[in-house]
Amino acid sequence: MSPGRYKAILFDLYGTLAGFDPPREQIQITAGRLHGLELDPKGILDGYGEADDFMAAQNAVAPMRKMNVEELAEFFAGYEQIILRHGGHEVELETAGEVWATVRKQEYGLTPFAETIPVLSRLREAGRTVGVVSNMSDTGDKIAAQVGLTDHVDFLITSRDAGANKPHPPIFLQSLERAGCNADEAILVGDSIDSDIEGAFAVGIKPILIDRDRRYGSYKTHQRITSLDELEAVIEGLESS
Repeated sequence: MSPGRYKAILFDLYGTLAGFDPPREQIQITAGRLHGLELDPKGILDGYGEADDFMAAQNAVAPMRKMNVEELAEFFAGYEQIILRHGGHEVELETAGEVWATVRKQEYGLTPFAETIPVLSRLREAGRTVGVVSNMSDTGDKIAAQVGLTDHVDFLITSRDAGANKPHPPIFLQSLERAGCNADEAILVGDSIDSDIEGAFAVGIKPILIDRDRRYGSYKTHQRITSLDELEAVIEGLESS
């Protein structure tokens, strides 16, 4: 089957195709209690939104994959400090770092969202190339296997593979090369405005924001969806306009 105008559909991984299992708010609540902190679940989700924006801004300036152990520890202490603030607790950076260390000790992994595999399957059945573009620091093949996506995507490229992080062009351009298409023949779906949406748009890829936590209800700059179940209808609308 021949695809329409958009030959390749590219996706961010974390927050777009997959999420934490158990959910990230439960991981934080468990870790917080071990430090005497009772956290608000809704606040945690809001905190992750701001903390992920903080991470995107960091990667845009100085990629985390180039940080040493001490620099990473300081960054993630700040990351956790944001989450805890939204969860109801202002803490010193040192305390936040201790809570983050406890978070890291919890047993969790990345698991595809319920609609992810069916949507990916339908896109590939329609003749579209499906790729994943991630800022994760391991290799794409290893990440795909860990998350259970190996048989459901055509490729997964990470910042380690590309030698560059989103939002910088090289990782997007290498993804287009892997997909075998031009920028105007590709769509990228992601949950970070800075890393995914603006990064893709800068190289000519059509971006679609996925807003699972509904943080960007008034966002109008590019297409916005709240679930991957909405994606195919949006693509059809773009191709018919």
